[in-house]
Amino acid sequence: MIQVEGLTKLYGEFVAVNDLSFAVAPGEVMGLVGPNGAGKTTTLRSLAGIIPPTRGTIHICGHDLATEPLAAKRELAFFTDEPRLFDYLTVEQHLAFTARIYQVADYQAVGARLLDELELSPKRNALPGELSRGMKQKLAIACGLLHSPKVIYFDEPLTGLDPLGIRRMKDSILKRARSGAAIIISSHLLHLVEEICSHILILKSGRKVIHGTLQEITRQFSEQAGDANLEEVFFRATNETEVAPPVPVSAPPERTQGPI
Repeated sequence: MIQVEGLTKLYGEFVAVNDLSFAVAPGEVMGLVGPNGAGKTTTLRSLAGIIPPTRGTIHICGHDLATEPLAAKRELAFFTDEPRLFDYLTVEQHLAFTARIYQVADYQAVGARLLDELELSPKRNALPGELSRGMKQKLAIACGLLHSPKVIYFDEPLTGLDPLGIRRMKDSILKRARSGAAIIISSHLLHLVEEICSHILILKSGRKVIHGTLQEITRQFSEQAGDANLEEVFFRATNETEVAPPVPVSAPPERTQGPI
């Protein structure tokens, strides 16, 4: 579903992501974690087609993101930690506008179910300025899920949500995974990642240092130092794992990507 090979992103001489390869299959939820500056956001923005990689390939549902950008992007949704909404469109109008972009037929029924699931039905006629931070996040998610994406990226999905909203958001993510979506979650909340992710990818200095199922990596570190949860794995991997300095690479001309 998501296939990444040799993803490298340079900003001048700075290597933000270096030779990153991984795959996420249907039904898997992969936690993308790492310290600040590890390359998580750059990775997600590259996977969403927002920024082109310097080199490497990204396939979404079999479509090359560089050569078939529209086909690839029709299959995905990317939720950032800061929802971007239109000030003068109501909740319902946001759904209608999104449905026109993605050509979603009979979107009203799907939209109504999403508003119910995310507890936004009473706010269907409200403008973004009338919504709380958490409700804005939910509206952005409702719009992104309207076309039933098969690939979903979350960047800090619980920002602004109250405890009940957090519980329901976790349930919503797992529901999409059970329906066959391939999901990547980037978060500093390791308890969230440990609770809902089946696979873990830890980055440090733009490089992959740990990748595998949650059971595999916790078992590996348990053998080294007794019982290990994801927090222990994270600290040992990012503090004690020696990561070779990024290999200097010349920057070939960046490929031109299609519209987002």
